[in-house]
Amino acid sequence: MVVKPMIRSNICMNAHPVGCERNVEQQIEYVKSQGTFSGPRNVLVIGASGGYGLASRITAAFGSGAATIGVSYETPAKGKRTATAGWYQDLAFRRFADAAGLPNRSFIGDAFSHETKQDVIAAVREMMGTVDMVVYSLASAVRVDPDTGEMYRSALKPVGQRYESVTLDGKTAELKPTAMDPATEDEIAQTVKVMGGEDWKLWIDALREAGVLADDAITVAYSYIGPDITFALYRDGTIGKAKEHLEATAHELDATLSRTGGHAWVSVNKALVTRASAVIPGVSLYLAVLYGVMKRKGIHEGTIEQMYRLFTDQLYGGDGPETDSVGRIRLDDWEMREDVQEEVHRLWDQVNEENLTSIADVAGFQHEFLQIHGFDFDGVDYDADVEV
Repeated sequence: MVVKPMIRSNICMNAHPVGCERNVEQQIEYVKSQGTFSGPRNVLVIGASGGYGLASRITAAFGSGAATIGVSYETPAKGKRTATAGWYQDLAFRRFADAAGLPNRSFIGDAFSHETKQDVIAAVREMMGTVDMVVYSLASAVRVDPDTGEMYRSALKPVGQRYESVTLDGKTAELKPTAMDPATEDEIAQTVKVMGGEDWKLWIDALREAGVLADDAITVAYSYIGPDITFALYRDGTIGKAKEHLEATAHELDATLSRTGGHAWVSVNKALVTRASAVIPGVSLYLAVLYGVMKRKGIHEGTIEQMYRLFTDQLYGGDGPETDSVGRIRLDDWEMREDVQEEVHRLWDQVNEENLTSIADVAGFQHEFLQIHGFDFDGVDYDADVEV
C-alpha cells in the first residue's frame, strides 16, 4: 500500500516502514562517523523504540559495541492500518545490529508488569549474565499497577491556575489559542504514578534481587526542565510533578547502588520534537522558535547527537558526569544558555500569524515531526507501494 502521513491535532496516526528504517540507519551512521568509545558492555533500555531510548540503544551498540536488550510497547500492522513507528524502528535496529554482529533482543510488551520484568531478567541471565547499564526512557499515558491491577492515567495540565497560551499546529503551520483548567489532586497523583520514578525503582530492585545487575552498574532516566515560557504547563504542571518524583527516585537509587560502585543519574535533556512534546500546548511553538535560534548559532542537536554527547562526555568520559546543584546531568546546557534564551524570549514576544515563518523554524519543526514517523526522508519513494 502507499502510505501518506495522517495527522490529526499534532498526532500522526500512521508510520512509514521504509522511512522508519532510514531514521534508524541515519542515527547509526552518525554514531559511526563520531567513532567508537569505551562504554557499557551489556545494556538494558526500557522504552527503546523511539526518541531518546532508541538513540541510547544505538549509541551503546554502535558506539561501544554493547549487547542490548530493548523493552517497548508497540503495535503491529493490522489490515490497512500501519504498525506504529516504534514497531518498525525496533525491527530496523535488530536488522542492523544482527548485520553488525551485535547481540540484541527485543521485548514488545507492558514494561510496567511483573511478567515482563521477569521475562527480561531471564533473557539477561541467558544472554549477558549481568547488565552494567540500565536506561529508563519510558513514555506512557497509562499504567496498570502490577500489584493491585488499578489503572492510572496521566494528565497534561497546569497546577494551581488556569493555563492560556498559543500553540503551533504542526500540520497547517497556524497559531492557535489554547487553554487548560488546573489539574485536580487526583490527576496530579495519577500522573506521578504513571510518569514518576516508581516503575524505574521496581526495575532496578528486580534486577538487583535477581542478581543480574552488575555491582558497578549505572542507570539513567531522562527528564526536562525548560524555560519560563513553558513552565506553567510543563515543569510547574502535572508532568513536572512526575519529573520531580523521578529525580527524587534517582537520589534514592544512587544511595543504594553506590554501596557497590554503581550510580543512578537523571539527565535533563534538550527540548526536541517527539510524539509526546508535539501535543503539549505551547511547547510546539517554543520548539519552532528555539530550533531557529539554535540552528543560527550552530548548536542545534537531535536525539542521537544528545545521546552520543551524554555517553561520551558525561557517563563514560573523564571523571564522570558534571551535575548541577541537585545532582542532575544538564544536557540542556546549550538550550538554556543565556544568549539562546534571551533571543528566544525576544522572538516569542514578537511572533504572530504574519511573521511566524520568518521568526520560527516552522519548516524544521514539521520536518522533524514527520521524520519521527518515517516521513520526509530523502531517498524514500513515498509514492511507491510498501509492505507494512
